[in-house]
Amino acid sequence: MAAPAISFGTDGWRGVVADDFTYANVRVVSQAVAQYLSSRPKEGRVVVGHDTRFSAELFAEEVARVLAANARPVLLLDRPCPTQAAAWMVVDSGSLGGVVVTASHNPPEFNGLKYKPEYGGSASPDIISELEEQVHQVLAGDLVREMPFDEALAQGLVEMVDPRPAYRAQLGRLLDLGAIRAAGLRILHDAMYGSGAGYIQDMLAGGATEVEQLHSDRNPGFGGMHPEPIEANLAEAVAKLRGGGFDLGVANDGDADRVGIFDGTGAFVDQLEVATLLLWHLCQNRGWRGPVVRSLTMTRRLDILGQRYGCAVEELPVGFKYLGPRMRELDAIMGAEESGGFGFRGHIPERDGILSGLMFAEMIAMTGKPLAEIRHEVAELVGPHAYARRDHRFQREEYPRVRERLIHRIKTSPLAQVGSEAITKTRSDDGYKYWLGEDSWVLVRMSGTEPLMRVYCESTDPGRVQRLLDGFEAELGVIGDADSHG
Repeated sequence: MAAPAISFGTDGWRGVVADDFTYANVRVVSQAVAQYLSSRPKEGRVVVGHDTRFSAELFAEEVARVLAANARPVLLLDRPCPTQAAAWMVVDSGSLGGVVVTASHNPPEFNGLKYKPEYGGSASPDIISELEEQVHQVLAGDLVREMPFDEALAQGLVEMVDPRPAYRAQLGRLLDLGAIRAAGLRILHDAMYGSGAGYIQDMLAGGATEVEQLHSDRNPGFGGMHPEPIEANLAEAVAKLRGGGFDLGVANDGDADRVGIFDGTGAFVDQLEVATLLLWHLCQNRGWRGPVVRSLTMTRRLDILGQRYGCAVEELPVGFKYLGPRMRELDAIMGAEESGGFGFRGHIPERDGILSGLMFAEMIAMTGKPLAEIRHEVAELVGPHAYARRDHRFQREEYPRVRERLIHRIKTSPLAQVGSEAITKTRSDDGYKYWLGEDSWVLVRMSGTEPLMRVYCESTDPGRVQRLLDGFEAELGVIGDADSHG
């Protein structure tokens, strides 16, 4: 069976619609999932969900009818929903796993499939390897089984289910929604035209707190924006918040598993500070204690808070395929990655951008303080810091050559310094990270899901961050314009 290569990045398989993300390839991956599940000792259903992207529900039906043809019953979610709502449905329904049609925060021309095992988190590297092996077998000639969708419905192999009630009930167990409703807050929720639209408003309805929605209608082109909740993509939210009268701004990406936060002044809170504030809230206001896992792109401020509150902090490669399994092993109170993905104990070991946003509302309600004041207090605890990330985008056809050149340069001419600062420690299992003493680091990573190179830095002040980034890019031979974040 001739088809473009299908490979899984840090969070599933993604491709460009009508290029490599096609109905035929979706059926190939669905057959691979069915074959993987047939090798498991248990019988059971599979949850299938989708986001708001172009024809996402039709791709979800393709997944469902292939699974049904393999005698695998399907709970097909009847509307777009956050990835984590579909993942929670896997756990709540006792299903064997789940498939979500989404490309998360990627540009609108992309779509993808995420696989969720029975625990609702990201698939581990071992599971991903097994799925890829099954994909190879299907591409090598194994039959893709198909059943007409109407027939699958008529035979009861596909059941349509609303994902909202189970997810709302779960978040009600994790949060003090009553306190948030009673706090009289005014919250702006920018859904970025994604599948999180309506969720925060619905959960907080019936009290003194008001939620105003922005970009809550369905638009597969995302209104020309890139559906990633970073400041550069949220100009309309900033304008509304600076108009006054809000206590909190929450933005979610295309499938609502990531979060962006604004305080009541309209100031954007970078993702590393978001993680710091969330861990502070869990430890200081909720009294939680336990291990914390973070990606290597995440802030050292979590380590500082960990020392203060007696929480061991462990650094892992990027992606919840690493963080999620480790959260389960350690019963970690929190998992955090720089892209705005945060998971919490008592829930699925997975990012949840809706829960993360509501945690900030709970933080304000519990302390009775504006978020800007909380930010200042926590900054006093952890000391000075600054962070920035530069994104270098490439044409898809040139990206493999760029990646190969960078790796060759680093391996043949190992870096000893960045600018005038000596490198004191390195890590190379996920990109290339270099520490410059105790308070600064730089990192370069090549994306596994899109033609993108990211260069990161954390240090003590913004000027130093920019100098280190300039020096690091010069050492690497990185040239050209970049989108800056942080």
